[in-house]
Amino acid sequence: MSSSVSLRDVSCVFRSAGKTVHAVAGVNLDVQAGEFFTLLGPSGSGKTTCLRMIGGFTLPTDGRILIDGQDVSQNPPYARPVNTVFQDYALFPHMSILDNVAYGLMVRGVDKASREKKAQQLLETVQLPEVGQRKPPQLSGGQRQRVALARALINEPQVLLLDEPLGALDLKLREQMQSELKSLQRKLGITFIFVTHDQHEALSMSDRIGVFNQGRLEQVASPADLYNRPSTRFVAEFVGAANVLQGADARRYAAAEALMIRPERVQVRRRADDTAPGPRVSGVVREVQFFGAFWRLQVQPLDGGAPLLADLPVQGSDHAPVVGETVGLDWVDGDLHIIEALHP
Repeated sequence: MSSSVSLRDVSCVFRSAGKTVHAVAGVNLDVQAGEFFTLLGPSGSGKTTCLRMIGGFTLPTDGRILIDGQDVSQNPPYARPVNTVFQDYALFPHMSILDNVAYGLMVRGVDKASREKKAQQLLETVQLPEVGQRKPPQLSGGQRQRVALARALINEPQVLLLDEPLGALDLKLREQMQSELKSLQRKLGITFIFVTHDQHEALSMSDRIGVFNQGRLEQVASPADLYNRPSTRFVAEFVGAANVLQGADARRYAAAEALMIRPERVQVRRRADDTAPGPRVSGVVREVQFFGAFWRLQVQPLDGGAPLLADLPVQGSDHAPVVGETVGLDWVDGDLHIIEALHP
């Protein structure tokens, strides 16, 4: 599969009030044609700056940005085969929905009948065929998000950039839109580059994910590989809950200087069983959190060492665990993942 977007040693340095900020530092990345690729990271990690450089809203200080093999590093946004969907939708409140969607074609000088026909087709694509004559304030947040998508697609971009487009929606609508957005991307077959700080959103929607931290790209992988085989401590701790152990704490359980095991891989034994071998760890429950399908326990080993997180399924449990209860913890050796890179 060919690369749709490539970044080669891309950096972006901001200077403000006498301070120098390395927003993006030496990023190399290839996004494949037709891929749903997510830039994931905390606030200030460089992901949005990276997206803005791909879109042309921010120019790189160093390096090259290529789209379909063409160097667009210094091109303005209108001279790139991309379009952007923003978190605030950026719709014109005084214009009808149909005119909002058709706006890109109007700027290009397309006749009214043709642009309205194309706009109506896109409204049907995003499942809003009846709203063409309404104004943006008359629509819900989810509907406005769909309109913003339709408007961004009207000029048939090679790449659609999405800057935390679901951030303003409530949880239930956000989850619904995640499914619809991924379905739309599959239907259209164009490259989506999506920015979010929400790990669950990234894992559920993406073909691949690039994790940013302090301006650098820590790891690029499929959601499953990123979750199960993080390459750095930062990725292990940022993507999902994890027990990350270092030094003496790690060597208690494996011949490694750093390792990770996910809480759902840790089995909780609540009753003594004379026929079973002793647990790897015995400890006292120090904290209990309820997550609907499971309780998450923080367990302090009796023989010292770092506390461990373990998930106990609600189904099959006789009663809720309580703080102060003594439990046993077990796991399969294959569920321990050795982390090679320890930098934060």
